[in-house]
Amino acid sequence: MKIHQVKLTLNGVEREGACESRTTLLDFIRHDLGSTGTHAGCEHGVCGACTVELDGQIVRSCLMFACQADGTKVTTVEGIAKSGEMSDLQNAFKKHHALQCGFCTSGFLLSAEDLLKKNPHPSELEVREGLSGNLCRCTGYVGIIEAVLEVAAARARQNGGEHA
Repeated sequence: MKIHQVKLTLNGVEREGACESRTTLLDFIRHDLGSTGTHAGCEHGVCGACTVELDGQIVRSCLMFACQADGTKVTTVEGIAKSGEMSDLQNAFKKHHALQCGFCTSGFLLSAEDLLKKNPHPSELEVREGLSGNLCRCTGYVGIIEAVLEVAAARARQNGGEHA
């Protein structure tokens, strides 16, 4: 089995490790780099629990090999909060009970941040469509949608947006 050296920037910190060719990015992040906020769900790219941001794009880390991420910038749920404080979106998830068991939460948070970057003023339908690649068995999605819409409105008010 061939061993690859993989260097990447994980949540703003340069990291390095060695792994087999078949090691997924998910397993490399969790087991080799010790960042366990990204979860292994279906391992088929369907549930979204393994969602990470790779060079600005949302990807399913269970569908990528770690060696494919060599030289990239990866953000996991641990990278959302700045200076140890929960982000506005994380706080909104807490407020709206959008994180009951927590298993899917990291993927939802990354997908929601990506959605709000691309569409800072989404409608409820756009939020539902934007998060449709993430599955949750506990919440019924209501709190998740409410949290994302609340953050979109708050960010619009902070930025003097017209959709506040």
